[in-house]
Amino acid sequence: MGRSKKNQIADLTESYQAKLWTPFAVLGIKTEEDWLTAIDYLPADTPTLAPQTLLAKEVCRQLQAYLTAPDFRFDLSLHIGGTTHQQRVWQAIQAIPSGETSSYAEIATQLHSAPRAVGRACGANRIPIIIPCHRVIAKNGGLGGFMNASDGDPLEIKRWLLRHEST
Repeated sequence: MGRSKKNQIADLTESYQAKLWTPFAVLGIKTEEDWLTAIDYLPADTPTLAPQTLLAKEVCRQLQAYLTAPDFRFDLSLHIGGTTHQQRVWQAIQAIPSGETSSYAEIATQLHSAPRAVGRACGANRIPIIIPCHRVIAKNGGLGGFMNASDGDPLEIKRWLLRHEST
């Protein structure tokens, strides 16, 4: 028998160790032991949740530091599963300085890959902001996609993050 929608929502709520309000979304923070495992963009009207662990508190502190100073350098232990290609893309993305961008094509050339494969790896990123996939744009200077979307709220989040970092 299927679980009720109420129970499914409760499960989703309990899976976060913190929910941090930001100007563009509520960030759902997931940790396991000493690792940050995911940051989800939740709707802006999602109730916040105070950090439930010391690590979640530290993640929130560092995210708030980033919101104050966009050139803040994160120092968190990350645990994110992915293919070898995805891991290589995520490493390349982390090398893009705050306030700068790189194109899917530039990263693809650097990794001897294809722009679409880079885009798919960006879409599979479970730790946005820390692994700043928002800094990857289209070759023509357009935004490209974000969170596997090409319009709507995800692109508004990407615009906000890029504007924040350009100040």
